[in-house]
Amino acid sequence: MTFAYQNPATHTFVPELWDAELLTQFDPLLVWAAPFVANNDYEGAIQKMGDVVHINSLMRPTVGDYTIAEGMTAQRPETVDQKLPITEAKYLQVLIETVEQHQAAGGMNSPINQQMIRALAREADTFMGNVIAKGATELPKIKATAGNAPAAMYGAILDMMLALDENDVPAGRFVVVSPRVKRYLVEHPAVANAAAYGEGGVTANGVVARLGGFTVASTTAMPKGADIVAGHKAFATFASQFTGFREGQSEKFRADYIDTLHLYGGKIVRYPEMDAKKADNTFDESKPTKGIVKASVEWATAA
Repeated sequence: MTFAYQNPATHTFVPELWDAELLTQFDPLLVWAAPFVANNDYEGAIQKMGDVVHINSLMRPTVGDYTIAEGMTAQRPETVDQKLPITEAKYLQVLIETVEQHQAAGGMNSPINQQMIRALAREADTFMGNVIAKGATELPKIKATAGNAPAAMYGAILDMMLALDENDVPAGRFVVVSPRVKRYLVEHPAVANAAAYGEGGVTANGVVARLGGFTVASTTAMPKGADIVAGHKAFATFASQFTGFREGQSEKFRADYIDTLHLYGGKIVRYPEMDAKKADNTFDESKPTKGIVKASVEWATAA
């Protein structure tokens, strides 16, 4: 399609295709909001900031004892409502001399757009990291010295594995660590030789290795007070929607603009078998989830 502002020979700019391209380049930059840490099962039809996505949880029926005298008593299904509010609205906007010059400069691959995408990704990831850490169960502080740091980091992950096992958290778990934890963790033979224990190699989304049922990732966007966070994506959800690109003439400058709006929200997902139901048929969200755990590290001076 050729637009009115374009020359017939230069009609390769197609704004309709940029949405998918932004998502393709945006997603690999995420860790906390990546699919292996937080699910996106409840995005629904997000249109504007302030939208609320409703999540219904079905209570498990009670098993009864059958006797000929008493027979059976039917139970009505009972649901518990959870609300996922879309609280964040972040944008990026660039001014350019002409739309065609912007496209010729490389479209979404241009350096300025790459930096803007990284900025959007960082905002979303930091937001989701704070949501997850705030709702996680806190484990005892890890004490690391210069001599025991690798073993202490690895032992902490095993302790988290045990905590999740005891609460029947399913397979397909994640561990997210700070860069400092990663520095010592990779010294441990179980991680350094991860190919013998799981799967080695650095991949997308900051993944360090896959080990003992965990996908191990690292990020600089660690929430305050948390150095290691482990859990399962079923217990955190991230709902995200780009509203599409706009382009037009700037009212203030002699330039055209291109912008997009990113709407998103996140929450800890509750389950009837693991979380307390209140009288109003909602979950008590003041308590941490058992499906995600966190710990901080007390570093010795020499560590």
